[in-house]
Amino acid sequence: MPLPFLTADRAFDADAEDVALPFDDHDGWRRPYRPGPWRVGAAAGLLLLASFVLLAGMITAFAGALPGAAVCLGLAAAIIASALRMLRMGAWVSRHGVRRVGFLSTTTLPWGQVSAVRTVQQPVRWLGFPRTVQGQALVVVGRSGENMELLLTDNNADFLSRPEAFDRAADTVEVWADEYRRG
Repeated sequence: MPLPFLTADRAFDADAEDVALPFDDHDGWRRPYRPGPWRVGAAAGLLLLASFVLLAGMITAFAGALPGAAVCLGLAAAIIASALRMLRMGAWVSRHGVRRVGFLSTTTLPWGQVSAVRTVQQPVRWLGFPRTVQGQALVVVGRSGENMELLLTDNNADFLSRPEAFDRAADTVEVWADEYRRG
């Protein structure tokens, strides 16, 4: 089964260094980087937890307590949905604009409303926790001057301890912005 949200980093293959926008279909939403090890590890942990909950539900069903088994099944479904949503989180780009997918909400800004995309030094949240550290963030500035939420930070679950991956992803989003803000 293809998982398109995991196959986004074709731009940075060794043979495709000179291609800025390597995708044939610019209308589809693409993540310009691979999910980081922290995000994938957390999703894998949730899926492992879901397997244990499903096992508990099976044991409960064989014991004859069908309402308890239904609760276990519902809880496992919620855990699996959370793991999949966690894997979809991040910045996505297409010909239509830039999209920030969060755990509970998604924000889309068309390229026509974007005045600048830039990397800035500022305090950023470490792995999404309330604790902040000094780091880099990719910021999208709208035409009216307001900042969209941070698209990427070098201390989030995708780029912690991978500064070169953050730089490549930020550069790629900036290239998409330069290409489609003009057009």
